Amino acid sequence: MARENLRKARKAAGMTQQAVADKLGIECRYYKSIESGERLGGIGMWDKLEDLFGVNQRVLREIHPAQVGSR
Repeated sequence: MARENLRKARKAAGMTQQAVADKLGIECRYYKSIESGERLGGIGMWDKLEDLFGVNQRVLREIHPAQVGSR
């Protein structure tokens, strides 16, 4: 499961996971776990992500099941 909308917003902004983590003031591995859907993250962080990417946090937080067998 992954937060594809969050990943797409980050890429559309031309940012790496490290750059986003730096903006949020968190470790890159923590941001990666949020983007992958393993961790939730705090509401303040989602507020910052919403402002950073200009996408509603409800959309960013959506978790999409992994597509098994797709290539």
